[in-house]
Amino acid sequence: MSKAGSSGPVEDSPIGSTLERHLLDRQRRMPEATGDFTGLFQQITLATKIIASRVSKAGLSGILGLTGKTNIQGEAVQKLDMFANNTIVSTVEAGGHVCVMGSEEIEEPIAIPTQYPQGKYVLQFDPLDGSGNIDINASIGTIFSIHRRITPEGTPGTLDDLLQPGRDIIAAGYVVYGSSNMLVYSTGEGVDGFTYDPGVGAFFLSHPNIRIPERGAIYSINEGNYHNWDEGIRRWVDWIKTPGENKKAYRLRYIGAMVADVHRTLLRGGIFAYPQDVKNRKGKLRLLYEASPMAFLVEAAGGTASDGKNRILDIEPRELHQRTAVFMGSPADVANLLRFAITS
Repeated sequence: MSKAGSSGPVEDSPIGSTLERHLLDRQRRMPEATGDFTGLFQQITLATKIIASRVSKAGLSGILGLTGKTNIQGEAVQKLDMFANNTIVSTVEAGGHVCVMGSEEIEEPIAIPTQYPQGKYVLQFDPLDGSGNIDINASIGTIFSIHRRITPEGTPGTLDDLLQPGRDIIAAGYVVYGSSNMLVYSTGEGVDGFTYDPGVGAFFLSHPNIRIPERGAIYSINEGNYHNWDEGIRRWVDWIKTPGENKKAYRLRYIGAMVADVHRTLLRGGIFAYPQDVKNRKGKLRLLYEASPMAFLVEAAGGTASDGKNRILDIEPRELHQRTAVFMGSPADVANLLRFAITS
């Protein structure tokens, strides 16, 4: 007796589409796929579930507050920062999918131990974006990006594998830990959002094909730095919050965690801006761990991402912890800001 092939359900699943099913469906549409990417993504999502669980009860588990150390950025390290960093590394390193990792919290490339296979992908991440919000129970998140390695397969990854421009990212995403935990990711063909159901232990598709509006009504920037900005940025802020004959004043919303501010911008439109200032002439946000992954997602959703002069995804990284100015969001809103920035 011959076995009948299974074509799967002909209708949508009654429980909704899980992230795992979403990944497998995409894998099946790529004949050359080996399953390595899906395996890596499953490890990343497992790590974020562990982090989310610890974040939700951080005040009860003794990991609020500082470690007493500073990271490569010169910033005080939160206990939860290092827990998140170590969780991602330990969850991913043994899977055989990556050859090297880079973290905002670690000065040097993170090598894969020699007892584990050296994979074909490169993972870079900000383990816990918005650390200043940890102790006040405000939104924080994890940001990540994936590149293909450029060094020979089977060998340990190197710094060259990490110093790749954003245009070569093959997937990027983030998880927001908030009133609900939500994972948003893209492989360059659209952006999809998944909300975590803690009762089931799975992410379910809740925001398919996210498209950023052409123009929004919100601007997100730390106005406490106003007097440190270049003249063009100050003029833009004055202009955007002032009503005109054919223009409403924009509303200011600033959470203080890039992952949360950009998440709102993706869904509602508007602009997120973190310009250079007199103290940070090259900008403050990290190119590889924050700016490039988020720029990849914003562009995949139809938005624009610039450092004020160049497309962020075209910036060639020279340093592991390189910084950049960031302006991203709705195309019309970013274009308005650049008019002021370029003429300053």
